[in-house]
Amino acid sequence: MNAHARRRGRKSAALGLAVALLASAGRLPAAEPAAPPVDSAALFELGRQLFEQLPDEVKTQYAFPTRAEWDAKFARIQRALEGDSLAELAALAPEARQGLALLRLLPDYADLADWLEQRLDEIEAAQTITAPRPPPVPAPPTRPEAPRPTSPYQPVPHYQTWLERVRDRPVPAGAAKLLPVLRAAFAAEGVPPELVWLAEAESSFNPAARSPVGAKGLFQFMPDTAKAMGLATFLPDERTDPAKAARAAARYLRALHGRFGNWALALAAYNAGEGRVSRTLAAKGAQSFTAIADALPAETRMYVPKVCALIATRAGVTPERIPPPRKK
Repeated sequence: MNAHARRRGRKSAALGLAVALLASAGRLPAAEPAAPPVDSAALFELGRQLFEQLPDEVKTQYAFPTRAEWDAKFARIQRALEGDSLAELAALAPEARQGLALLRLLPDYADLADWLEQRLDEIEAAQTITAPRPPPVPAPPTRPEAPRPTSPYQPVPHYQTWLERVRDRPVPAGAAKLLPVLRAAFAAEGVPPELVWLAEAESSFNPAARSPVGAKGLFQFMPDTAKAMGLATFLPDERTDPAKAARAAARYLRALHGRFGNWALALAAYNAGEGRVSRTLAAKGAQSFTAIADALPAETRMYVPKVCALIATRAGVTPERIPPPRKK
């Protein structure tokens, strides 16, 4: 076995794979119709270029995948993100962790690393949820309780898991400076300012954050959605302007709430696309996120409870108490 093969057997180069990680998912704000599939060849070339920028002492520990290996891995990642299996999403964790560690070695790619960090967070939560657990201990018999009044609110699946995950997490470094601007922008659009914490889930409060498929800014707008919400995307790219991007995000969230009637479904549509959520509701004859969650992409099933838990932790407002948009 030659040195190159030994290195490949010891560690695969996860940087390039991490660039593809989540790239093909339509889980970023995307106008209908959905954007075309991501070009695997283009991402392969981007990954290779990033790998070449690593320090030599790091590159000696990793081997960049062949094109055949890349395509096989890329296909698996696509299936995991577009499918409904949390276990398959959780299986992406090793590559995502290695990829993030490698990206952090490239100061020029902090914006990409901040994007990947939030996706890794969702993947690791899927790991927690799908991990084997001991069977519950049977509770001692008790006298039957009187029936309680029913509530129209349905808890968001996995919300408690995310509360435990984010409860003691420090606020991102850039949040304090940006929050007054973002809250004012949301309030101006009649949208509850608590929802600005969406920016933590999308970008770690990095206005320059970007994804490999072209989403950019605090609220990770794809170009078509940005334009539909009134943002310029070229010279200047207003997606990186905190105030303008926040106004656009608030308008988009307001429109989604108007279409779907509650915030959980609006957040699901922000992440998975309006068409996907509408079709799933129709197919199941349902009206709530809880009723369709298992039929939505695995990433969306992590994204919605994550945002709800961040709002509860940062702003003290539980999901059922987030008010609807104010009438204008």
